[in-house]
Amino acid sequence: MKRVIKAAALAMTGALALTACSSAGGSDDDGQTIGIYGFAVPEAANDAIAAEFEKTDEGKDVKFSGSYGASGEQSRKVADTKGKDVDYVHFSLEGDVTRLVDAGLVAEDWNTGPNKGIVSSSVAVIAVEKGNPLGIKGWEDLTRDDVKVITADPASSGAARWNILALYTHALSLGDDDAKADEYLKDVFSNVTTWAASGREATESFKKGVGNVLITYENEAILAKQKGEELDYIVPDTTFLIENPGAVLEDADPVASDWLEFVLSDKGQTEFVEKGFRPVGGLDISGIEVDGANDPAAPFPAPSKKLYTIEELGGWKAVTAEWFGKDGVKLRFDNLYAEATKQ
Repeated sequence: MKRVIKAAALAMTGALALTACSSAGGSDDDGQTIGIYGFAVPEAANDAIAAEFEKTDEGKDVKFSGSYGASGEQSRKVADTKGKDVDYVHFSLEGDVTRLVDAGLVAEDWNTGPNKGIVSSSVAVIAVEKGNPLGIKGWEDLTRDDVKVITADPASSGAARWNILALYTHALSLGDDDAKADEYLKDVFSNVTTWAASGREATESFKKGVGNVLITYENEAILAKQKGEELDYIVPDTTFLIENPGAVLEDADPVASDWLEFVLSDKGQTEFVEKGFRPVGGLDISGIEVDGANDPAAPFPAPSKKLYTIEELGGWKAVTAEWFGKDGVKLRFDNLYAEATKQ
């Protein structure tokens, strides 16, 4: 089992355009530049939204610069650099924005709007080899001896934390108490061959055949299929609602607020949908077909039993305090990981 965060994933990766701004809210001779820092998975969707935004009056002559990587690492970089070159952030977890609120870089009321700061949405799914040769049906199969799991690492990745909560709530759905749920999680963790630095790195590892099952975002599986990757995916009977926040920095150019408004508009959300994200804000998707989805005409099925939410577990503040340590503090995940991997 590898639990290694690769240095490459912690470096700035991916750009919306090959431009750069000298400071947050900066501009150049040809117009304004919006600097975006985000987690790795929505880069393609943000590219597509940016192309549409540039066609609007507000987006005319606007350029984009971007950096994508593991959500936690991206958030820490923005905080460490005091928001230099950054106007807008799109992270996997609420806490990665909260870090910037605490640093005085994002307004305290960033999540008080109708969507509570959420700009994109998905669910946790299981990706498998084309044709599903192992016959994987759901989360319960991930403890089998012939299964080699790939997932992101919660030390750096928001995707990993969503994945772990999907596994945990599956155990709860069976009527298990916390002790039995912990045993189930340890059984799955013992089958993990690679803990990748980000959701995107987990996908790349799966493509290389490092394992035969990938826990991932639904949209990441759909995007991989859009790109011609040979895989299938399963929406389990119970799964977890993934909600990704976006926020404009306090010192951002005013055009960044126009950008956020466009991201949440029907046009912006349509671009998310076409890249495999579930919409936020009530967009009617009945006329949209999503290439790469199991059923392009009905791309986002409800799980047959239950879709869990972070609110049901007490919210991210409570979940983080129980599950995910920092600065050397080991909490529930680290303890379960240690027990699952001890020789």
